[in-house]
Amino acid sequence: MKVKNNDTIRVHYKGTLTNGDLFDSSEGREPLEFTVGSGQVIPGFDSAVIDMEVGEAKAFLIPCDDAYGQADERLVQEVGRDQLPEDMQPEVGMMLSSQLPNGQQIPVKVVEVTDASIKIDANHPLAGEDLNFEITLVEIV
Repeated sequence: MKVKNNDTIRVHYKGTLTNGDLFDSSEGREPLEFTVGSGQVIPGFDSAVIDMEVGEAKAFLIPCDDAYGQADERLVQEVGRDQLPEDMQPEVGMMLSSQLPNGQQIPVKVVEVTDASIKIDANHPLAGEDLNFEITLVEIV
């Protein structure tokens, strides 16, 4: 039996950047379960599992356009320090939460800190990255 659209499957996976850095893995956890073609995973991952059989292992590259897209400079913004809580000591790499006009909270990363302001980046952390995956199909549910 081969994987097709709308199948619910379970896979073990390891994801690395092109420089070899590990960004995610199911090692030590339950396999990732998702329905193929439902939008639960990035498009390149969905298409890579089509026609796999239980027990099959596969390695593949997902170009950034089929993963989290290109980084968008419009999502990098400067915020005055006067808009931050007084007791906050922002540092580069710190994750903060920002509220959109509709009230939704989104994670942002501090990418620059000066005396007067900080720069925050609302891009997905993997935007602009090509992603390597090694997966094993554990089950077609």
